[in-house]
Amino acid sequence: MRRIPKQKIYWFCQLLGWSLLILVEYLAYVLEYGFDADTLYLAIANIFLGITLTHLYRLMIRRWNWVRLPFVQLAPRVLLSVFVLALIMTLVNMPFDRIIVPDKFIDEPWPLIGYIMSWGKAMLAWVLSYTVYYYVEQTRNAEIEKILLKTSIRETEAKVLRSQLNPHFVFNALNSIRALVYENPDKAQKSITQLSNLLRNSLLADRRKTVELREEIKTVEDYLALEKVRYEDRLRCSIDLDGRTLFWQVPPMMLQTLVENAIKHGVSKAIGGGFVSVKSGILADNLHIIIRNTGELGDRDASGGFGLENTTQRLQLLYGPEARFHIEQELRSPENQPIVRAEIIIPAQSDSVFKRKPTVNERRSGDPVSG
Repeated sequence: MRRIPKQKIYWFCQLLGWSLLILVEYLAYVLEYGFDADTLYLAIANIFLGITLTHLYRLMIRRWNWVRLPFVQLAPRVLLSVFVLALIMTLVNMPFDRIIVPDKFIDEPWPLIGYIMSWGKAMLAWVLSYTVYYYVEQTRNAEIEKILLKTSIRETEAKVLRSQLNPHFVFNALNSIRALVYENPDKAQKSITQLSNLLRNSLLADRRKTVELREEIKTVEDYLALEKVRYEDRLRCSIDLDGRTLFWQVPPMMLQTLVENAIKHGVSKAIGGGFVSVKSGILADNLHIIIRNTGELGDRDASGGFGLENTTQRLQLLYGPEARFHIEQELRSPENQPIVRAEIIIPAQSDSVFKRKPTVNERRSGDPVSG
């Protein structure tokens, strides 16, 4: 259905309202005194005068934006406007009425006050109706603008907060690949492909709000494979995924950032290296992703705080308060190594997160990353 413009509705209401008001009074005059062409012309003139005066009030209240004023400042302006409009209608009509119905003024000691009161009621009804309508419209538009602005800010924040590859990692990866060029050309070629995938995903991160978990895990696998070139046997890693979680939507490059922090602030500082593990599962209709790594939480907090705060903000922006990020220091491992445990909880947005059921090959209990 085609929507009628507000401007057309406004003019229709103006014409209809004033026509009904003036013609009702004119019919009362006709029933009492009989038809008079001059009175009819005066009634038509009053219709257009009423429309003109109230339209001027509309332009005035919109131009000076009176509805933004406090009530103590708005009320006097509205009452003064009603008085001025009623006075103008009175000054126009009284001279004609003295000629048309002179007997009406014989028993009226204060006809001016009576006229102003009569026209004032009509003007007050119109002015209050339009002022309230305009106030509601402005309030609604302000709320819409606020929502749009908030959405825009959230989107901008989300784009800014989407993780980008650490340039130091890129430099280190390139140095590691350079060392492989002569020693192991095939592995060097594979590493270049993995680095290319990481760079591409990093560039696409601010174009997509979410990606499937399986796609994000491929990015993590490429990253871990490149880091194993650098750390070799000092880095042990594993990925264990619940097949039901493969198609959940997660923020792009988020897991890669957390795994990068795990290696940078945990494994790289541990004597003899350490491990990083990623595990996913579903609990109470929520996606749980757990990242465990060798390391001390205090060291990680000191230099990796932005990445952790980034994760919390991104989850809140995308999924609301039900999404959570928690990181804690676990008890030491059997090898007496300190362990950091980070957990991401993403609520189920809808059944669409399961875009399709995983195939038999995708229903895996684990997907270890080999060296």
